[in-house]
Amino acid sequence: MNYQDEYEKRLTSPKDIAMQVQSGWVCCADIATAIPTALVNALGYRAMDGKMKDVTLHTMLDLVPLSALSTNAAGGITPVSWFSGGGLRAAANEGRGDIMPCHYRDMPGLFRDYIDIDALFLAVSPMDKHGYFTAGITSSNTDQLLRKARHIYLEVNPNMPRVPSAPIVHISQAEALCEFETPLPVAAPAVIDTVSQAIGGLIAECVPDGATIQLGIGAIPDAVGMALKEKHDLGIHTELFTDSMVELIQGGAVTNRNKPLYTGKSVAAFAYGSQRIYDYIDDNPSFQLLPVNEVNDPYTIAQLPNFVSVNSALEVDFFGQVCAESMGTRHVSGSGGQADYVRGAVQSKGGQSFIAFASTAKDETISRICPTLAPGAIVTTSKNDVDCIVTEYGIAKLRGKTLSQRTKALIAIAHPKFRDELTHRAKQQNIII
Repeated sequence: MNYQDEYEKRLTSPKDIAMQVQSGWVCCADIATAIPTALVNALGYRAMDGKMKDVTLHTMLDLVPLSALSTNAAGGITPVSWFSGGGLRAAANEGRGDIMPCHYRDMPGLFRDYIDIDALFLAVSPMDKHGYFTAGITSSNTDQLLRKARHIYLEVNPNMPRVPSAPIVHISQAEALCEFETPLPVAAPAVIDTVSQAIGGLIAECVPDGATIQLGIGAIPDAVGMALKEKHDLGIHTELFTDSMVELIQGGAVTNRNKPLYTGKSVAAFAYGSQRIYDYIDDNPSFQLLPVNEVNDPYTIAQLPNFVSVNSALEVDFFGQVCAESMGTRHVSGSGGQADYVRGAVQSKGGQSFIAFASTAKDETISRICPTLAPGAIVTTSKNDVDCIVTEYGIAKLRGKTLSQRTKALIAIAHPKFRDELTHRAKQQNIII
């Protein structure tokens, strides 16, 4: 087969691909940079023109504005968020979109067993001489989506890194493709303030040499990463590969040599951050992309000794229930992999899970440690799974503690201005004994 000839036969415009989508179809795109911007925008413009009705679009963590998620596309397209960025969040809160409750590790199985997929839209790296494209810096759900979709549409971006372990798709599998050269979305640099530095230092003190780490994105995880630069022989096993991890690898703190699984490799389900990340993992055999049902499997995580998981929260109550995805009833994001890593870390020999956040919100007018979660707040990590809660005032070890002990430990790391009030509420609720 002359693969270049096949490529030319399938090459068309984003608009022409959008015209192939029929009313009533169920469409999917994987996470973050795997979302093909030009294709999804073309789909949105078609909906705006009233030429398409009742199309469902399943996707997650939108990084840039997309017409398919806009108010003007409502009616033609119903977005379904599996984990929200800004556009999906707005669609859900405005009643134009739907939400899929799930753990990140369960997504491939849910797509396999419950979602009838007419079309997959996927951003890929350029085709190689054998006729293969890669999904670039994403594994996530892509393998399962490629198996399930009736029609596969590709957006070829020469700026997409080619990772040896990424899912691949052959030219013969593609119904059609388009080309769109654009820089990959990058995360704004995290501003590491004194609160983040304090939290990062507290967690870093608990991390032994040889530990395997999972960090999220943002100021606090970055601060943890920076505070780990003097450690030795760390390993990386994480759903999201971030800038602080590149810093640790290039600085020598990470070697991955002590990991009993995936020895010598940094493991992730997808990557997102600065151009530095994308340059680092391009054609890098020491970086291992794996499907999220493998990466986030608590059983797999538990087999990595001294596993350290760092995640965030919006609020935590006296029981230790963690809300990380809503503000009351208002949708913010999704469960993601937080519970996966909390459960895996606490089952790891010597493992620890940290839920870390600033003690207050809204210019110190609200305590994030609360007697009860806000009405309608979603519990992301249950009271039975939670391990350690961290603020700038210290670490509260909750696992193995009674409700009374937990409450006292949480009040001790709340902002000082709220401690008397929290103590009063705890006594009112007959919690403190």
